[in-house]
Amino acid sequence: MQRRITTPGPLHDGQGRLIETGYATELIKDYDRKRVAAPRFRIKEWDYYCVTTDHCALALTIADNGYLYMDSISLLDFDENRQATKSAIALPNGKRSLPPSSRAGDIRAYGRDYEMIFENDRNRRRLFGQMEHFPTSAKDAPTLTFDLTLTDAPKDTMVIVTPFADHPKAFYYNQKINCLRAEGFVALGDKRYTFSPEKDFAVLDWGRGVWTYDNTWHWGSASGLADGAPFGFNIGYGFGDTSAASENMLFYDGAAHKLSQVKFEIPMKDGKEDYMSPWKFTSDDGRFEMDFQPIMDRSAKIDFKLLVSDQHQVFGRFTGDATLDDGRVIHVENLTGFAEKVHNKW
Repeated sequence: MQRRITTPGPLHDGQGRLIETGYATELIKDYDRKRVAAPRFRIKEWDYYCVTTDHCALALTIADNGYLYMDSISLLDFDENRQATKSAIALPNGKRSLPPSSRAGDIRAYGRDYEMIFENDRNRRRLFGQMEHFPTSAKDAPTLTFDLTLTDAPKDTMVIVTPFADHPKAFYYNQKINCLRAEGFVALGDKRYTFSPEKDFAVLDWGRGVWTYDNTWHWGSASGLADGAPFGFNIGYGFGDTSAASENMLFYDGAAHKLSQVKFEIPMKDGKEDYMSPWKFTSDDGRFEMDFQPIMDRSAKIDFKLLVSDQHQVFGRFTGDATLDDGRVIHVENLTGFAEKVHNKW
């Protein structure tokens, strides 16, 4: 089943329950933190941007996870096989207020040695800031600075309203905006990375929700050009009860094309996932068939017993075919993107 939500209105009723579940192509339901039937420390809100070129990727996160704030920057250099991540975690101080919508609104996160600002005036998104003592493979830890402008948001996006079985007041409200054109730079020491809107793209992962404690999900995304037009996709599963709809969707020249189920085939070695060997992706309707050649695994593992996070976000190249709603087949060769498997207890 792929239930499409078409009626605007509030996300929750007066008792904090979801009014509708399913998918949409715009942020059709209004998120109101006051209607969420959970204490503040259970509510999770985040804006995550990932900007990619064929040579590098920059990932930026500003998150309010209820009982802690987390801000993070990751820079991956595919040509030199180098990556680094630096995160700042702080206890809530009541000053952070993420916008209730992705359409507009600014976010500023800062600490002793960093500042991250996401500006959104409905026409463009500007991401800029700096982080001192950014780790590198060298002995020094220079300051990382970035200033990027994202434009040309497509008409259609992936939006999903997901409940959790047996937890009627838990929910996941998520939007993925693919194919945002990216222009600007990232500088780290004497290394400068530039982004051109003619060929480089970003994705926004906008999320608001109340989760259950133990979750594992798969997510994949890529944006680029196919036959001269912006093309991208969002694929994933495993998070919440997706019986009403999946989050699998193609985007071509601004329009969405809904997919059913897509399976991540991660190779195994000695009884464990071998993330750096080639993956495959297959769909139950034959409309998404891709090979994936990994380049770099952005992995992180934290185990504090009660708090556990095991993340593998693997960047690489997609090659294969995707079929639009009208039957047209889009073929891509070495489209840069990522696919991940994440297990969290928090």
